[in-house]
Order: sequence, then structure tokens, then C-alpha cells
Amino acid sequence: MKTVTVTLPAKTYQIKIAAGLLTQVGNEVASLWSPRKIALVSDSHVEPLYCEQVETSLIAAGFTVHVYRVRAGEDSKQLGVLSSLYEELLGDDFGRSDGVIALGGGVVGDLAGFLASTYMRGISFIQIPTSLLAQVDSSVGGKTGVDLNTGKNLIGTFYQPDVVLIDPTVLQTLSQRFLVEGYAEIVKMAAISSLDFWHLIENINQPKDILKQAPALIEASVRFKAQIVEADEKEGGLRQILNFGHTLGHAIELLAGGQLAHGEAVSIGMVQITQIFEDRGLTPSGITAQLKKQLLAVGLPISSDLIGSPQFYELLKHDKKNHGDQLTLVYLKELGTADLYPVKLTAIHNFLNL
Repeated sequence: MKTVTVTLPAKTYQIKIAAGLLTQVGNEVASLWSPRKIALVSDSHVEPLYCEQVETSLIAAGFTVHVYRVRAGEDSKQLGVLSSLYEELLGDDFGRSDGVIALGGGVVGDLAGFLASTYMRGISFIQIPTSLLAQVDSSVGGKTGVDLNTGKNLIGTFYQPDVVLIDPTVLQTLSQRFLVEGYAEIVKMAAISSLDFWHLIENINQPKDILKQAPALIEASVRFKAQIVEADEKEGGLRQILNFGHTLGHAIELLAGGQLAHGEAVSIGMVQITQIFEDRGLTPSGITAQLKKQLLAVGLPISSDLIGSPQFYELLKHDKKNHGDQLTLVYLKELGTADLYPVKLTAIHNFLNL
């Protein structure tokens, strides 16, 4: 088992990575929590695959388990779905000493985390991510949230879990598309973290390589993200570099109306923003080509007709990373080094020139 410890001013917790860890969930949770009610939140894709196994393990460890299933997909990150989950917790007499476990991808983690952080002003929370995207990114760092029509994750909290349990073997049930989607976030991590990490992903030449290298890719991603979160838990400065590709990507994702997965939109966003900064001489020549090569090798998209439309620029104005009249863009000073570049919203159209 690989263990990464996240040490923050108010809390320390571990991220555990091991094949077969899903079979040990009950023992892992019992080492942290006393017997209590657990809301096991999952979605319509993951619940039939893994909920029974996890529920049985938790019951054997002395917990009372209530399974709550939401519809798979970004549409579940809505206030209406959240409200229904609050009512279910109340109906099952959940109190402040009980807990929530997220079993699923990033949508489930964000939704269940926000549920735990706000129900009775906060109850215990554990992440068990089952998608590559969630394992390498969204399950780590404590961000929770739901969407509004005008943007993603506009309502949310920072709420750290008590533990993150990652079992790479569950990736075998992911479709190739969603395995590849998660890899986009790994490329993002490698591009902004170090040349050593970038050289690691250069071994990925086709989708099946992602599964073969998954444990190493997950560990490298998690270790880097943990360092960033420790340095800047609430995204006041350094943590903003994790948004590389996301500013343009979130807008594209919303405009696509469900036709683009999150990682696919981020892939497009990384390439487009890097080309813009390369054209301006702020990113060294050739880096966009290296990004494209890595992303295209597994079939990720690198462009979209949605970029540059009036609706696209309107969504940028509502990006949650805006500070006053400025939008902070993330760019590569070189492979393995990212920096922030603030642009006034009134100048964003001319700056991007899309």
C-alpha cells in the first residue's frame, strides 16, 4: 500500500492507494470511525458494481449503512438533488455523529462532500473515488460543490475528508472514454509539476498503457496535489495553478451540454491556452506540440468549435476564479513549471483572440 499524508493547519489525513483496497473498506473505516450510521452515496453507474461489496464490508465492521443513489452525470450536481439528499438523511434520522461516504467519480465526490460539509453544519466524510479523474484529482484537497446554470462549482465548500481510499483495480470497469478522460488530468498534473513526472507520462502511447501504469500515475498525481494543497488549502495563490486548462475547459464543457466529458474539455483548454501563451512568447516554442502529442496518443480532443463564441466569453465572466474585474489564467513557463497571469475581463476577448 502507498500512503500519502496531507498535513493542514486544522486537519491531517491520509490518502491510501492499494489494489484490492475496496475489499478492506470496513476495516479501514473502523480504524477511524466509531460505530455509526453511514450514508453511502453513489450513482447509477457505480452502485450496481461496487455498492454491495462496500456495504457488506461496512456492516461486518459494525456500521449501519443507508445507500443513496443519484443519477450518473454532471446533472446530479444540482441544488435540487442536494435538497433531496438532505431530506433522505433527515428521514433516516442521521445526526451530527454520523457520516457520509462518497463511492463514485468526481460528481459523487463533489456532491456527497458538500452534503457532508453542510448537513447539521458538518458531519464526518470519507472519499472512495472509482474513476481515474476522481482518483488523481477531485477526491484530494477538500473541494466540494454543486453547479449553477451559469457555471460549474459556483456553490461549494472546502471540507477535507477523514481519509481517501483509492483502489486502482476498479478502473478495469471504466469505459475507455472515461479512463482516457481521467488521463487528461494526469497530463495536466505532469505539465505543471516536474520534468520527472512529464517523462513518466511519455511512456503512455495508447489507452491500454494508462491501466498498466495506473498505480504509478495515481501516486505521482496525488503526491503533487497534496503538496499544493498543503501550501495553499483555500486556493489563495499557488493552488490556482491546478486550474491549468480549466478556465477555457469549463466554459467549453458547459456549452457542450453534456457532449464533452470534463477531462475532454480540459484537454482542449490546455492546448488552446498553451498555444495562446506560446504565440505571445510567454511559453517556450514547441510545448503546445508536446501537449498535443501526449493527448492525441490516447484519443483526447484538442480543439472545439465552441471556443470563441459570444456565449463562451460570457461564461468566462462568471468563472469562479475571477477576482473583481480580473480573470487569472494559468500558463506554462516551461514543462513542469506553471505560473499565473491576470487579465482584465474587459481585455479578455483581445487577449485570447479566439
